[in-house]
Amino acid sequence: MAIDIFASAPFRAPVLVRIGHGSSEAVESASDAIHYLQHRWPHERGDHYRRAVKVCKEAAQGSVPTEVAREAFISAAIEAYVLA
Repeated sequence: MAIDIFASAPFRAPVLVRIGHGSSEAVESASDAIHYLQHRWPHERGDHYRRAVKVCKEAAQGSVPTEVAREAFISAAIEAYVLA
């Protein structure tokens, strides 16, 4: 089942991640975070990853505050060793 994702409000401050050997990249909203989590994330995925996917989708739909999604994304980035 596809989930409608709306353009979410920007995070109060971007979250910098480094995936692979490239330079740091700024994740600026829950919608951006969903893209990274679903398409760019390392293969090892734990509890923080699963929570971040859920919370970021809810934030993109407007049912969870954007900053809650930001914090969940940061936790997932720390767990995956990609927080820059």
